[in-house]
Amino acid sequence: MQYAGGAPPHHRSKSTGAPVIRSIQIKTAIFLALAIFTGASRAEEADSSAKPVAEAARLAGDAVRTRFVMDLVEPVDFAISTLADPYRVIIDLPETRFDFGEDAGKDGRGLVSAWRYGRFARGKSRIVLDAVEPVTVDKSFILPPVDDQPARLVLDLVKTTREAFLEGVSRPEASAHTVTKGDKLTAKQASSRPLIVIDPGHGGIDTGATGRGGTLEKQVALDFSSLLKRKLEETGRYDVEMTRDSDVFIPLKNRVEIARSLEADLFISVHADSVRVGKNEVRGASVYTLSEKASDAVAAELAERENRSDIIAGVHLEDEQSEVADILIDLARRETKKFSIFFARTLVDELKSAARVIKNPHRSAGFRVLEAHDMPSALVELGYLSNRLDEKLLTSDEWRERMSTSLVAAVDRFFRPRLVRNGAVSSAETAR
Repeated sequence: MQYAGGAPPHHRSKSTGAPVIRSIQIKTAIFLALAIFTGASRAEEADSSAKPVAEAARLAGDAVRTRFVMDLVEPVDFAISTLADPYRVIIDLPETRFDFGEDAGKDGRGLVSAWRYGRFARGKSRIVLDAVEPVTVDKSFILPPVDDQPARLVLDLVKTTREAFLEGVSRPEASAHTVTKGDKLTAKQASSRPLIVIDPGHGGIDTGATGRGGTLEKQVALDFSSLLKRKLEETGRYDVEMTRDSDVFIPLKNRVEIARSLEADLFISVHADSVRVGKNEVRGASVYTLSEKASDAVAAELAERENRSDIIAGVHLEDEQSEVADILIDLARRETKKFSIFFARTLVDELKSAARVIKNPHRSAGFRVLEAHDMPSALVELGYLSNRLDEKLLTSDEWRERMSTSLVAAVDRFFRPRLVRNGAVSSAETAR
């Protein structure tokens, strides 16, 4: 299999002559996968008036007994569950509009160090309480509105032992985040155009990083990914899908499953993180690929933060089984790594002409979202919200236009041999 001078792996059509990387094929109904993972339709998004409304929430009590209270416009159904390592208490609700202040959940009290909230899946919202030590839910109930008092959801937590906590662990109900088996769309399977899956990082209850000016990473990633998708499609050379196109949470493993079920030829995860290492000094774009050992301290911190996404959203982390030890899978993983690195270096080259990049802009670490063995993958950090200058750029239309143009150029260079072979472009058009 060729590397820089050859075509990237192609999973959907044997007629092109492109090299093929395959393991056990996941047959997935694309209709259902996209409907499940990308969230509600526009009509559902617009119908916010039908959602329950939470107006405020607060903590009270001490390190022996702590009470969580949420004010509601009207009573709602709810479900309580717990997860260990770290200790978390999960409150699942119907999809709810949270009219909280910007600082809601940042300060803890008593047995709760912090809490967060947001949309978890279609029709479902979630609140996650981070416990400082093992707790048990002593009471949980809804108070109806009385006189000038609103309806309230009340949760009482008390200290317990680790043994008692583990005995009482009750995982949250399985969400809609599952891949449904079935037949693929024939049109997708027959297309000779490369299929690119763009993954806007974070979403829903997982806001990602927050800039000093209040900019949320999940929104930066979604806005940029939507622009990139449009620009790639406008070339007429690519089919493009996104793991989410609305403010919804998608577990890391399922982001990879979406792309693999679509048999993507390239997976691009989009982020705009913040770092503690170097803090203000770190700014500019960077590109990451998968490696067992982090290339540096910044890469290690970013991977650790990104890999905690499921924990933040209150998702139970199963003990994932390694893929069957197969020499073909191992060979595929090695070959895919070569293509991932080739794309990363190509992208860095294009980014340098469009925006500032960090020192040594191609780095690597153990990002869970990049673990597919049969799909070239890269994670793009557009910039760092921990830096005021980067935060300003990340919300600039002119800057996003330049950055998205550079990504399209990198994708064109990556797929150049295949585009020429398929007649999508001439060799002169793609020569550099």
